[in-house]
Amino acid sequence: FVIGQNPGTNHPRMLTTLEKASKRGAQIIAVNPLRERGLERFSHPQNPLAILGQSTPIATHYLQVKLNGDVALLQGIAKHLIELDSHQPTLDYEFINEHTEGFEDYKAHLNTLNWDDIEKGSGIDRATIAVIAEVYAKSERTIICWAMGLTQHKNGVENVKEVVNLLLLRGNIGRSGAGACPVRGHSNVQGDRTMGIFERPAAAFLDRLETRYSFNPPRAHGLDTVGAIEALGAGEVDVFMSMGGNFIAATPDTEFVAQGMQKAAMTVHVATRFNRTHVYPGEQSIVLPCLVRSEEDITPNGPQFVSCENSMSIVSRSVGHRPPAGAHLRSEIQIICEIGRLCTEPSADLKWEDWANNYDLIRNEIESTIDGFADYNRRVREPDGFVLPNSARTRKWKTANGRAVFTVQSAPKWNLTENQLLLGTIRSHDQFNTTIYASADRYRGLSGSRRIVMLNAKTRERLGFRAGQTVDIHSHFEGETRTVTQFRLVDIDMTEDCAMAYFPEANPLIPANSFADKSRTPTSKSVIITLSSSEVE
Repeated sequence: FVIGQNPGTNHPRMLTTLEKASKRGAQIIAVNPLRERGLERFSHPQNPLAILGQSTPIATHYLQVKLNGDVALLQGIAKHLIELDSHQPTLDYEFINEHTEGFEDYKAHLNTLNWDDIEKGSGIDRATIAVIAEVYAKSERTIICWAMGLTQHKNGVENVKEVVNLLLLRGNIGRSGAGACPVRGHSNVQGDRTMGIFERPAAAFLDRLETRYSFNPPRAHGLDTVGAIEALGAGEVDVFMSMGGNFIAATPDTEFVAQGMQKAAMTVHVATRFNRTHVYPGEQSIVLPCLVRSEEDITPNGPQFVSCENSMSIVSRSVGHRPPAGAHLRSEIQIICEIGRLCTEPSADLKWEDWANNYDLIRNEIESTIDGFADYNRRVREPDGFVLPNSARTRKWKTANGRAVFTVQSAPKWNLTENQLLLGTIRSHDQFNTTIYASADRYRGLSGSRRIVMLNAKTRERLGFRAGQTVDIHSHFEGETRTVTQFRLVDIDMTEDCAMAYFPEANPLIPANSFADKSRTPTSKSVIITLSSSEVE
C-alpha cells in the first residue's frame, strides 16, 4: 500500500523502488485523492529507453479516497477481513494472541460500523474495498507506506494507528519483507531526531550527555514547530537560529510567522543560499553561508564526509564531490564547532577544534552516547552502510505490558456547507521542500504557473466556475478567514468536493493554531476553503 499524496511518491528513488517491486510481481495499491502518472506508470529519467516511451506499470489498484478518508477506508478493509475470517482463515491469530492486546475491543468497534458510513467517509464503494481486502488477505508480506498525506490532519496520529491495526491483523510487523514504512522526510529530518535534536529529549539521553561532557543539560522541554511559531508571535524569542531550511515559507500562516520572526532579538541562519526567511530579520540578523553537502569538504585533516539516515533507518556515507562555490565556505559542522568554542569555557571534554577538522572523532562521540552506533566509523564505510536497531523488527514491543496494541478510533466527519471544499497542499515533481526548480509537474501532467487550484470538473461545475477561471481562495478556521488571490482553476482527475494547491504558495491559508492532536503537525492536508472569482464583473 502507498497511502496518501506525499513527496516520497514523486521522488525518483521511491518510484524506482516501486518499479523494481512491480517487475518482481508485487501488487501495489495506491491510495490517493489525485490520480498521478508516477503511481500509474513510471519512466526512469536515467533509463535511455524512457526517451522512447518505455515505462513500467506501478499501481495494480488505484483508490481515489477522499481527503482524510483514510480511517474509513482502512476500517472498511479490516471489517471485510474479519467477515472473510468467519468462513475461511484470514487473520493471524497466532500473532494476535502472542503479541497483541485490544483485538476484541477493536473487532467489536468494527462490527458497529455500517457500510454506508464507510463508503461515504472514504469515497470508495464496498465492492472495491472487498477486492482490496481480499488482495491483502492473500498476501504473505505487506508493507504499508505513507507520509504527509496521512499525518497532516487533525487526526493524523489516528490515521497512523489505523495503519498499524491493519498490519497487526495479519502479523505484518516483525516479519521479513513486511511492516510499517513511514516516509519521514529527507536525511536531515530523520537523522536529527536520532541524534537527539528533539524538543523533548529522553532523560536517559540527557543523562549520557551529562556524564560524558560534565555539564547539566536543560531538562525542561523545548518548543516544537507550532510552539516556536507561537513564541515568535508573542515576541518571546531572544534568538532564532536555523540550520538550513526556509522557515517562513515552510510553515503555515505565512504572514503571521513573518511578523513574528521580526520580533526576535536576533535571527541567525546557516544556509546554502538566500531564501525568503532571510528578508524578515530580527532586530539583529546574521546569515552564515555554508557548504552544500554535494561539495567537497576538506579540512587540515584531509577530505571529510558526513553520514545520513534514510527512512528505513539505514545510516550511510554522504561524500561531496563538487568543488566548493567559494574558497572561504565552511561546513555546517565547522560553523557549529566554532560557535561552541567561542561560547563555552575551555574543557578537556569539549574538543571543538579537533571535531571541526576530523569528523571521525564526532562519530566516536556519537558511538559513546547513542544506542545502535557501535563500531560506527567502520560500519558507515561499508558500501551499504548499516541498519539501526528497531525493536519492532524482532517483535519486542515498547509498551507497558510488552504487547502491540490494537486501538479504536472514529473516522472524522466533515460537516461542510454546500460551497465549502477540503483543501490539501502538495509539492510538485520539480521541488525539494520549499525550493522550486521548475514549474513543470510531470507526474500530474501540469506545467506553467504554480498559482493553481486543482479540482474535479464536476466539483468546479457544481460551484459555477469555468475551467481556467481565476479565483481567490479563502480558508475558514474558528471564525477567522485567510485569503490568497489570483489562482487559476485546473480540472484534474481527483475526488469530488476536494481541492489541491501547491505548497508554499497556499501556506498562508493554513492556520498556525490548527494542528494534529498529540503530534502537533500542522493540518496542511485538511483546510476548509471557499472560492470566489478574482475577475471583475
